[in-house]
Amino acid sequence: MLGFIIQRLLQAGLVMLVMSALVFVGVFAIGNPIDVIISPDATQDIRARAIAAYGLDRPIWEQYAGFLGRLLQGDLGRSFVFNMNVTDLIFSRLPATLELTLVAVLGATFIGVPLGIYAGYRPDSPVSKGIMAVSVLGFSVPTFWIGLLLILTFAVWLGWLPAGSRGPTVEVFGVGWSFLTPEGWKHLLLPALNLSLFKFAMMVRLSRAGTREIMLTDTVRFARAAGLSEWTILRHHVLKLISIPIVTVFGLEFGSTLAFAVVTETIFSWPGVGKLIIDSINSLDRPVMVAYLILVAALFVTINLLVDLTYALLDPRLRRKGA
Repeated sequence: MLGFIIQRLLQAGLVMLVMSALVFVGVFAIGNPIDVIISPDATQDIRARAIAAYGLDRPIWEQYAGFLGRLLQGDLGRSFVFNMNVTDLIFSRLPATLELTLVAVLGATFIGVPLGIYAGYRPDSPVSKGIMAVSVLGFSVPTFWIGLLLILTFAVWLGWLPAGSRGPTVEVFGVGWSFLTPEGWKHLLLPALNLSLFKFAMMVRLSRAGTREIMLTDTVRFARAAGLSEWTILRHHVLKLISIPIVTVFGLEFGSTLAFAVVTETIFSWPGVGKLIIDSINSLDRPVMVAYLILVAALFVTINLLVDLTYALLDPRLRRKGA
C-alpha cells in the first residue's frame, strides 16, 4: 500500500509541474492586461512604468521561474484589479462555491442512486420509465436554459424564491455559510437544483446500468437461493458492487462542479469562485486566472489520488498490485 501511495504522489507532482507551465503560457498568450488596467489616455511613460511594476517587461521564462519560486512558498501573486493577495481573494469566494457544489452533488447522489437502482431493478415499470425520462432531460437541456426557466417560474411568476445572490450567512470558525439560515436556503435552492440536474441524470443512468448488469450475475442468484430478501440483496450486494463506479463519478463530478460552476454562478449572481474567474477574464487579471487554473488542476489531481486510494481500499487486488 505504501508503494502504491508513493507512486501516485510522484505522478501527481509531475502532472502539476506540466500543468503549471501550460497554464502560465496559455494565460500569457491571451492578451495584455495593461490595455485594461491603464487608461487609453495614459502616456507611454506611465504605461512603461506600469509594465515594469507588474513585471510584464521580463521574458516569459523569467516570469514563469519567478512564479514557480513564489508558488513553492505558497504565494500565488497579487490581483491586478482587486489589489489583494490572490490566495485570500479566491478563498474568500470559495465557501460560496463549496456549499453550492456540496448541496448539488450530494443531492444528486442521494436521490439519483436509489432511483437508478430502482429503475434497474424494475426496468419495465411506469415509475422507472418516468425516472429515465427525467434523466434524459437532465442530459439534453443546457444548464443556462434550465437556470433561466427556474428563475422565470419560481422567482418571477410564482415569487416563491429569490432570483439571485447568496442571502444572509452565519459564520462558523470565521467562514460564512448561507445554508445555516432559512433565508440562505431560499437563495441556495434554485442554483443548487440547476447545478444538480446533469449530475442527477448521470447518477441515475450509472446506477441503473450497474444494477441491470449485477442482477443477472451468479452472486444474485446464489443470494436468492440462500433465502435472502430482495431488499437485503439490493442493499448488501448490488449497492456494494456498483460502489466503485459511483465513487469515481462522485469524485470527478464533485471536482468538475466545484471548478466549473461558472454558468450557474453567473446566471444566479452567486458570489463564488466561478463568478470571480469570469470577472477576471473580462479584466485580464492574469494572477487570478493563473491561480484559479492551478488550483483547479491541483483539485483534480487530489481527487484522482483520493479516488485511487478509495479503489485500493475497496479492491484488495489494487493494493497488491501497487505494493
